[in-house]
Amino acid sequence: MNYEVLDSLRTRHPAWRLLRSDHAPLVASFLHRVFVAPNVRGMAAVDLAEALEDDLFVLREQLGENVFPKSATEYLNDWASPEKGWLRKFYKPGTDEAQFDLTPATEKAIGWLVSLTERSFVGTESRLLTLFALLEQIVAGTETDPTRRLEELQRKRDEIDAEIARVATGDAPLLDDAAVKDRFQQFQQLARELLGDFREVEHNFRQLDRSVREKIALWEGSKGTLLDQVMGERDAIADSDQGRSFRAFWDFLMSSARQEALSTRLDTVLGLPAVATLKPDARTRRVHYDWLEAGEHAQRTVAQLSLQLRRFLDDAAFLENRRIMDLLHGIESKALALRAAQPAGIVASLDAMGTEIDLPMERPLFMPSAKAWLDSLGVHAGDDNIDTASLFDQIVVDKAQLAAGIRLALRSQAQVSLREIVERVPLSHGLAELVGYLQLAHSDSNGSTGFQALVDEDTEDAVRWQTSDTQGQRITREARLPRVIYVR
Repeated sequence: MNYEVLDSLRTRHPAWRLLRSDHAPLVASFLHRVFVAPNVRGMAAVDLAEALEDDLFVLREQLGENVFPKSATEYLNDWASPEKGWLRKFYKPGTDEAQFDLTPATEKAIGWLVSLTERSFVGTESRLLTLFALLEQIVAGTETDPTRRLEELQRKRDEIDAEIARVATGDAPLLDDAAVKDRFQQFQQLARELLGDFREVEHNFRQLDRSVREKIALWEGSKGTLLDQVMGERDAIADSDQGRSFRAFWDFLMSSARQEALSTRLDTVLGLPAVATLKPDARTRRVHYDWLEAGEHAQRTVAQLSLQLRRFLDDAAFLENRRIMDLLHGIESKALALRAAQPAGIVASLDAMGTEIDLPMERPLFMPSAKAWLDSLGVHAGDDNIDTASLFDQIVVDKAQLAAGIRLALRSQAQVSLREIVERVPLSHGLAELVGYLQLAHSDSNGSTGFQALVDEDTEDAVRWQTSDTQGQRITREARLPRVIYVR
């Protein structure tokens, strides 16, 4: 909290920029109503622009037409720009429709503004009891002396036994209305803060995903070294204090018994007269489902990171289209270099899209196909003697048998080349059988037979086999072709 740090936050932090903005009342009120209050995480650009347009219409009717001159879409894009950073604009996988979501900084600013409002009741007892309970858990959880831990457990058991005895005699002390209100307000505040923490956890996982994508785009070494570094960072995040806390919370909340217990206790508390006077939010009854939804978004971010790694491993075009990959890496490297210092003016331009016009008279007229008329004459047997022995001398290549041989070779190793297969099982049908192997490599790239194939154009293999010439002499034939590799 020194001058330099605060001055840097004042000019760079999105939350501080939001509070300094002239449109802060519009931004904070709209985003709180659309995202924070209903716990929405991600909304389509069309729906969000429509909701903002309705608010702008009401404000223009009250304050004048020139108070907010831009359209709703322009305001949303401005709020999502790097200069503002109040919204996150993204696209879901497989769709081209823009989505918007709050950033953690914006939710912090809105939460601070909510805390400025006056409260009809301010309680302090529940906070003090929470502090004592936390200290008690820390001391009990770090005590290494078994004797002291047993003494503490026996003390708690004696207190529980004494309370059971008082209740059995009819002496059951109850909380007064002030204590109930105090504890319920503390519960609401912690529940809202927990939802905000989920958005920040999701943001941290997204930052990891972004760094991984940048590293993949700029990587020029081997895949193994890259995966060691990426998985090391992934394990560091998962094993960090924040990662372990999130995993423990998720395991606790995923229990159906705990969900039912939470629902039952919430119904009981919300039915108390003292709580009803506070007019709690209707979403408090299902706050644990909001926690589940927020946690699921964080889990999806981790799943997207895993999907990115899987796509990198399955990228067969890395070997087949080396030049294309180099061009793409060059484009990605230049784009990342321009992100920190964006140039002014037009960087690149695309020609406008045009439509092709086909005039009706330019289309060919319909031509009916000619129908073949068959003569219904009878079939007469021929008198010529034809040697049918040549029909049984044709070469038949069983592709299923070739595929079975490839699968047998892949059981003991991850990949095998065509030359190695031919050396193990010589070609019995010569060139026709070799062509059969090549057809399996090129026509079965989807892996329906249990394997896939890659072609290394830069390496040449020589495949040899034995055959007989026209005089019946054994000769060796050789074919040179790019290396064909079969993989699982």
